[in-house]
Amino acid sequence: MKLHRLLIVLVTWLNATAAKAEMPPPYLTGLTNPESICYGPRGLSYVTEMGEPDKAGDGKISVVENGRARPFAVGLDDPKGIVFYRDAFYVTDRTKIVVVDLQGKVTDFATPEQFPTRPLFLNDIAVDQTAGIFLVSDSGDLKGQGGAVFWIDIRLHKITTVADQKSIPDLHTPNGVLFDGSASALITDFGSGAVYRVRVSDRSATKIAEGLDGADGLVWDDFGRLYITSWKTGKVFAIPRTGRQPILIGEGFQSCADACLDASGRSLLIPDMKAGTLTKLSTTIADWEVDEQPPAVMFEPAFTKLSWTGWDDGSDVGKTNVFRPILLTHAGDDSQRLFVATQQGVIHSFPNDAAATATKVFLDLSSRVRYSDKANEEGLLGLAFHPKFRRNGEFFVFYTDRRAKMSNVVSRFRVQQDDPTIADPNSEEELLRFEKPHENHNGGTIAFGPDGYLYITHGDGGSGGDPHRNGQNLATLFGKVMRIDIDAKSGDKKYAIPADNPFVSRSEAAPEIWCYGLRNIWRMAFDRKTGRLWGGDVGQGFFEEVDILTAGANYGWSLREGLHPFGERGVGPREDLAEPVWEYHHNLGPSIIGGVVYRGTALPELDGTYLYGDHVSNRIWALRYDDRLGRVVANQPIKGPGVPLLSFGEDERGEVYALGTTATGRGIFRLVRAAAR
Repeated sequence: MKLHRLLIVLVTWLNATAAKAEMPPPYLTGLTNPESICYGPRGLSYVTEMGEPDKAGDGKISVVENGRARPFAVGLDDPKGIVFYRDAFYVTDRTKIVVVDLQGKVTDFATPEQFPTRPLFLNDIAVDQTAGIFLVSDSGDLKGQGGAVFWIDIRLHKITTVADQKSIPDLHTPNGVLFDGSASALITDFGSGAVYRVRVSDRSATKIAEGLDGADGLVWDDFGRLYITSWKTGKVFAIPRTGRQPILIGEGFQSCADACLDASGRSLLIPDMKAGTLTKLSTTIADWEVDEQPPAVMFEPAFTKLSWTGWDDGSDVGKTNVFRPILLTHAGDDSQRLFVATQQGVIHSFPNDAAATATKVFLDLSSRVRYSDKANEEGLLGLAFHPKFRRNGEFFVFYTDRRAKMSNVVSRFRVQQDDPTIADPNSEEELLRFEKPHENHNGGTIAFGPDGYLYITHGDGGSGGDPHRNGQNLATLFGKVMRIDIDAKSGDKKYAIPADNPFVSRSEAAPEIWCYGLRNIWRMAFDRKTGRLWGGDVGQGFFEEVDILTAGANYGWSLREGLHPFGERGVGPREDLAEPVWEYHHNLGPSIIGGVVYRGTALPELDGTYLYGDHVSNRIWALRYDDRLGRVVANQPIKGPGVPLLSFGEDERGEVYALGTTATGRGIFRLVRAAAR
């Protein structure tokens, strides 16, 4: 019996090992020294073929369509790296860069004499699609001398050197290049097997990986995972998180070169030069698997009979008045009422009943709130009910004050004494005022934690790139989450500072600060079961991020964006900087909408998942974080309502709603189980 079990275990292990080592068959053969691949118009892939080594004029670019390759541009020498930018392809061809238009016409873009040092063997190329910046590697004499990496600003028609043996003495044969944020570059060294991160502003370099003999291509996926091909060993590696060691995910290639991500984002397209093939390799990383299967749930319209008291859709005058429900919450008073605030300044209440037909105006602040469609980050942005609201009738709001030039305020209100179902507009007591330098990045979420304190978030002060460097400045409340005691007062403040706030003992720091280094948290929420605070921080250049917000933590802005260096002062991972638990690239959406952790009862399979989305792409995901593993284990797409998302909310039972911009007032959607088909 024991021997039988041992054999079963042995066979299972052998099968698993064989499966891991098995390489998928190529999906295209018959190419001549394919080197690099990218996507172009109509979602087609384009691959460079070098032809015979060092033979002039026999190189070409082929387009792959319906499983076949046909010539697209011919007459090149040794075309290697290729990227598509705007309406043309940019290709390294021995000692120059050529541009290829959509008809396959080839013209020179950068000739040898235009480079700071005459290139010997131009290799890989990468592009920042937003800025119009290229990175290009020169592998030198392929024996360890003369290699460099160049930065090409297409707007300024300027080429500068960002890496060579002067800045990186151990640099042998630079090969693959890739942007890491907007002002840092990643470089593979074919000769030494190292991968470097270089900050362009001062050319400082950090080795982030080594031991990858023949390191060649570099690829980011849409969730911050880095993939590296090795031409010499025919292996493919992945770095699942910044600072982690490379993990083998594929082997058996003869000479894998510059890969790219396929249209699904779940596979790499890998040219094998010696084999003359293209192969799809799964991006799955062993022990870092992430479940991306969509759950059988969806958002459907809720409260379809509901009319919003006092709201006019503008149809009578022929001018649309967009309905912007900025948040949905409850009072925690067992009344089962829902409260929905519009960004224009009106708080509505209504029963949590699908048959509800009309709202009651709980509080109208539209005369005090500044909102404009042209400056649509301002307005009524936050609402939180006191944990003892049933007894004291207090609630709190965060709004942009139209009576001031550029201010946000947090105020306390109370319900009317003779009618506790509506608020007293004359009861306002201002607690905090933020005199802000710009109209955007207001944050605005306020929420009570399980400790009874009020948590407030404000963005970094606005504009772009944190020009005032507020994110890292502990003397200001911009770019922070704050924590205050609204049941007490201290000094001239209308609130007290909790004694265990993390910076109360630092004279240079604002004592209200709970955590910092944030750009613009757009919606944060406490998990009602664990008390953990989740937030979605809106990115700028490339990445959006999901954070678990903890006391005293520094989330890196504006030194970091997501898992990457940001700007000229950008830095790599540091022990004093907290990393997001998840990020996604602007390929999937450029404006995160932070959500809530599902703790309802209708959909038990979602219990503990963090629901979040994107305002522009309208995508929604259910993210699951595993505390034992210390990482995300699921990021499942959910069918959204198909309108620009503004926020998420939950009712007293923990059921979740999505809110979006509409012209009809039907902007609230309930998360439900999808009907079987």
